[in-house]
This record gives sequence, C-alpha cells and structure tokens, in this order.
Amino acid sequence: MNSPQILRFSTITEYHRAAGLPNPAHPLISVVHMDDIKQPIADIPFSLIYDFYSISLKKVGNARFKYGQQASDFDEGVLFFMSPGQLFGIDMPHDISEMKPPEGWMILFHPDLIWNTPLAKNIKQYEFFSYSVYEALYLSDKEEAMLTAIANQIEQEYNTNIDRFSQNVIIAQIELLLTYSERFYQRQFVTRKVASHEVLTRLEDFLSEYFNSGALAQKGLPSVTLIAETLNISPGYLSSLLKSLTGQSTQQHLHNKLIELAKEKLSTTNLSISEIAYELGFEHLQSFSKLFKTKTNLSPMEFRQSFN
Repeated sequence: MNSPQILRFSTITEYHRAAGLPNPAHPLISVVHMDDIKQPIADIPFSLIYDFYSISLKKVGNARFKYGQQASDFDEGVLFFMSPGQLFGIDMPHDISEMKPPEGWMILFHPDLIWNTPLAKNIKQYEFFSYSVYEALYLSDKEEAMLTAIANQIEQEYNTNIDRFSQNVIIAQIELLLTYSERFYQRQFVTRKVASHEVLTRLEDFLSEYFNSGALAQKGLPSVTLIAETLNISPGYLSSLLKSLTGQSTQQHLHNKLIELAKEKLSTTNLSISEIAYELGFEHLQSFSKLFKTKTNLSPMEFRQSFN
C-alpha cells in the first residue's frame, strides 16, 4: 500500500496548475468551482498543505476528508475553513475512476491580500479557522445559498477591471462571509444540542476524574490542549462551544470549577489555606489567594470565616 503523498502549495497559481485549472484571474484570490477541476491532484490518498487561507463548500460523494486522525463524510455538503499551514487529507477510492464528481466551491486567498488591513488582525478572532474538518459547519439550503451568492460576488469583482476599490470590496465580501459563518456556527451549537451537551458531559466527567485523582497537586490544571485531545475535538471548537453554551472560555470554565472545589475544601475541611492551595495545584499561596478573591470578592480566609 502506498504511503499518502503530502502536497504543499505556496501560491494559488500552483494549486490551479495541479488541478488542471487556468491561471487565476487574480494572483492573491480565486473562487474555484469544484466541477471545473479537470484532473485529480493525485491518484492515491494524499494530504494538502496550503500557504494561504481556504473556505470550502464541498460535496464529494465517496471520498472521506481527514484532518489529523479524524475523518468525515461530505456527502451532504458542509463548509470548512483552513488557515495557512494546516494539514488536510483526502482518502480516495481504490479505483480513482469510481470517484464521484465533486460539487461546491472554494475561496482561496493569500495572506498578502489582507496584509496591512484590519482583517489581517481580525481574522485571528474567527476560531473556526482552527477547527478540525469533522467540526465543519452544516448549512441549511438558505444559508448555503447566501454564502454561495457572496462567493459569486467575490468572483465577479476580481473578474472586472481592477481599480483602487477592488481590494476593499473583495475584503469586505470576505468579512461578510466570515460574519455570516460565525452566526451560522452559533446556530449550529444550539440546534445540535444533543451533540453539544454530550461534549459538555464528557468535559465534566473528565474534570471530575482529574480533580479527584490528585492530579491537580502533581500536575496543576490540565491544559486546554490536553482537555481537547481527551474529548477528541480541537481546542478552538471546545472554546467556541463553551462560549456559546455557558458564556465562558475554556480557561474561565476551568477556573470556576477550581474555585468551586476551593470553596468546598474551605468550608468542609480543616486543611490550612496553604495546604488547600497546594492540593489545587498552586505553587504559591499568593496566586491562589489572588484568583480566589478575583472570582469571589473575598479572600480565602474571609470566605472560611463566613461559615463560622
């Protein structure tokens, strides 16, 4: 069995050539229609790395898309996002001739397009660029039509005569698409309540086991990365899910759980405050006292005395 190829594209033009497409009309942005792709990039399982952003609405009937160790079927068509440097894999059928023609579109844009614009900084706020493929955005027909219309407007803009307004218009359209995508993700967190709350249940089970095992004293608070890996989701998706359902970031959620445990120990045990701080993973008493007062407006001693 052949090992998967890893293909890296540093420019949009390189990708166009590999896919059998004509050179892009604009070197820094391209809207690729999947049914225009004339040839497969590779005839064995392969992985891609882009040195540019991609926003993709893809429907490929009998291929499976992979990000890291996770895989997802894309029969229905979903939207997913990749930032430069991410690894994205595709498992192809054994017989490439059996692969169904892909549908959908991709917006590819190079970081140079948004360099020295507000979007260059703001794009980091869109956490879905760090989600895994299996955490993609499932669109309703209406939502898909809205985003497809924006993609078409971007394509129309760069195919007209380029002038001093072109870049601003294109970037405004990208920002509009990202804003809608963020809205639709918030809708997905709500409408997929069973899956969302199942993640929260697993999170609570993990934290309870971690706290009760004595790991806090030995290792301190678990990192967001460790928690996400244990739950088999990406750190960005976990953070966005918690913000949507609880209004807290992952770190805030951890700190609140820690404070609840501290309150329990302060009110039900005779441990000294220093001993409690150590059991909760704090190397310094001052750090524990500062966090506790920030969260409760009381020092640990004041909280303990309120029970006497």
